[in-house]
Amino acid sequence: MAVLGAVAFMAQLDFFVVNVALDGIGQSFPGTSVASVSWILSAYAIVFAAVLVPAGRIADHWGRKKMLLSGVALFTLTSAVAAAAPSLGVLVGARALQAVGAAMIVPTSLGLLYPSFPKRQHTLVVGLWAGVGAIAASAGPPVGGLLVTLDWRWIFLINVPVGIATLVAGALLLPEVRQPRGAAVPDAASALALLLAVSLLVLATVQGPGWGWTDLRTVALFAAAALAAAATVERTLRAKAPVIEKQLFAGRQFTAATAALFLFSAGFAIVLLSTALFMQEVWHFSPLRAGVSIAPAPLTSIAFALNAGPIQHRLGHTAPAVTGTLAMALAAGYWIAAVHTTPDYWGGMFPGLILVGLAGGLTQAPLFAAAGTLAPERATTGSAVLNMSRQIGSAVGVALLVALTPQATTTGFDHAWSVQAGAGIAAAGALLALRPRHTP
Repeated sequence: MAVLGAVAFMAQLDFFVVNVALDGIGQSFPGTSVASVSWILSAYAIVFAAVLVPAGRIADHWGRKKMLLSGVALFTLTSAVAAAAPSLGVLVGARALQAVGAAMIVPTSLGLLYPSFPKRQHTLVVGLWAGVGAIAASAGPPVGGLLVTLDWRWIFLINVPVGIATLVAGALLLPEVRQPRGAAVPDAASALALLLAVSLLVLATVQGPGWGWTDLRTVALFAAAALAAAATVERTLRAKAPVIEKQLFAGRQFTAATAALFLFSAGFAIVLLSTALFMQEVWHFSPLRAGVSIAPAPLTSIAFALNAGPIQHRLGHTAPAVTGTLAMALAAGYWIAAVHTTPDYWGGMFPGLILVGLAGGLTQAPLFAAAGTLAPERATTGSAVLNMSRQIGSAVGVALLVALTPQATTTGFDHAWSVQAGAGIAAAGALLALRPRHTP
């Protein structure tokens, strides 16, 4: 549990920890534009989202332990390269390869949980695993704010000893799990189509605010993504062993979790970036002060994540997730009403952060537990689909925030928080509409 939780935390933290370090990184490479520096985030987001499902499917065939340890090795090596990067181009390239390693780690770590523990403990361990992910997301800004006061390179360098330790522990402790010999190899055409669909969609979403949503390049990317998505669906329905098997969506719980994760993640990405940006750009907090100010959210997430198993055992999967998504919407409504240009952390930002921590701790564990409703041989692929949905949602949320806040004004942030509220309410609606008709 410690090994699988640590690698998942490390891989997911790196998606969020860089947000508050972009200014410092830009200053280290004079002459670089804001658009160029933003590719440190964009490269990771695009590659991570695109590679998740193919990596999960290959892990089931090749061996989950082998895939996980290879991903940890790649992630650790590229973290060292990023920490020592002499130029922005090297840093962006290292981040893209780091994302490949993260995509090999995250779904495989969840896929290894199920065979490592008895069935009666699955709710508990999946709750802990998903809680770790929620804490990683919420802890990104505070951890980044703390490390950037030393040097932004520490954001990447700190992964190296953790990666080496988990490589050794994982080699000794983790079981190897793979499909039986002779199982059909995943369909290459469907894997390529999915890779193109997700990468083009995330690229268009990331570049849309800068290029303009009606710019020919943006429209062309969305059109190409739609064609690739159509090809993916066609291969899913017709291929013998597609990378996403249609049987994954036969159950209402998995389908509901996939839709809700997309919506919730879009809103949660707005939360994580908007709070850090608002306190730095409107209230003029330092990166460290802004990071520490966000800390109540991950601390609250920890409290609920540690109790995710008992909560789900008592209330089921739907009620905690719906409560969490509505808490995120309520936080947005509170900020719209209470946060103004004049700094007022305790009366304005703090209560919403507690609600956000509640949302992160309650929502993600039951949604990721939906992978446990699948057949054991589909758990890793199912986890990858759920993570892909989350990453695409996060990219959409960040793009919407950037589009709605071209200048750092309270009006722009109010519009972004309105979208956050709508995403939370829509996620709750999806969970209620698609909830299982009968509780097992």
